[in-house]
Amino acid sequence: MSFALKLMNWYREHGRDLPWRNTQNPYIIWLSEIILQQTRVEQGLPYFHRFLEAFPIVTKFAAAEEEEILRLWQGLGYYSRARNMHKAAKMVVNDFDGIFPSSYTEVIRLSGVGDYTAAAISSFSSNEAKAVVDGNVYRVLSRYFGIDEPINGTKGKKVFAEIAADMLDMKDASTYNQAIMDFGALQCKPKKPDCEICVFNLECVAHREGIVDRLPVKLRGKASKNRYFHYFIVESDNQLLMSKRGEADVWANLYEFPMLETEQDLTLEGLLKTAQFSEYFDEEASFVQLGNVTKHILSHQNIYARFYMLEDAKSLRIKKSNWNYFFVEKIDTLAKHKLIFSFLEKNKQLINPKF
Repeated sequence: MSFALKLMNWYREHGRDLPWRNTQNPYIIWLSEIILQQTRVEQGLPYFHRFLEAFPIVTKFAAAEEEEILRLWQGLGYYSRARNMHKAAKMVVNDFDGIFPSSYTEVIRLSGVGDYTAAAISSFSSNEAKAVVDGNVYRVLSRYFGIDEPINGTKGKKVFAEIAADMLDMKDASTYNQAIMDFGALQCKPKKPDCEICVFNLECVAHREGIVDRLPVKLRGKASKNRYFHYFIVESDNQLLMSKRGEADVWANLYEFPMLETEQDLTLEGLLKTAQFSEYFDEEASFVQLGNVTKHILSHQNIYARFYMLEDAKSLRIKKSNWNYFFVEKIDTLAKHKLIFSFLEKNKQLINPKF
């Protein structure tokens, strides 16, 4: 029995029943694929339903305000995905008369769509014979064939793309692609894969040679930069002071609390001695620290965040131009990045019982 046939037989018995698999609508499939990039299915599923309910067709997505899209996206992270989705939806309206394309050559033109996503959308919506290659596929193929070529190197990407195309079931690309991704997610897992009950355990090179835990191989990326953020919760007359980030840094145009960044990790005692603190707050200002240091990991950046509540808003000397007060009831409608969104979810009552 061929690899493809054995794989698809496994999938018919063990594959996941996911809502976007019950349609061939390329728009719905696109929604699911972008939302699930770098996101677990369990985490992405409520966002998929949320976006599909808000924007049942691509023209409504294109007509939405960016802030509305970012607000629906908050808590998911990697906000560039949401912005690219908005751009892509507008491209569909402008370049494809509002009809979401289903062919690989057309889909790959859209913002935020790469080889994998274009292959997924085209194969799932129209059964186009394009092989998907994501993290699950890399893992399955590298172990099955015993390939130690780094998957994130130029040569490795080419090698695995060729193998994936060779293994593809040309007549049923849609089922095959779904099958190999589910197989990697459920059976050939990153850690502690169920090799003893695997349908390929007699053929898998990695299992036979005892190197399953070494594959796939991935080149190390550049070291992450550490950044130290100090957030200040300032409340006045049932309003909270919020800051809108600019375009030139992470979390562009999203809201957060007023923040001062330091080059080193400082406690409140050390922060009080800095010039930038004295510029904005009175020397006698009194703060309460909320929780411990929070580490938030971004691509190539580690954010270490501390949160402080200012006990008297009058201790604030001046406000930056992008610091503005919002009524507590309004805060929920602001598009906030994941660090702030998560903090508020955990500390609503602590910050303001009415929040």
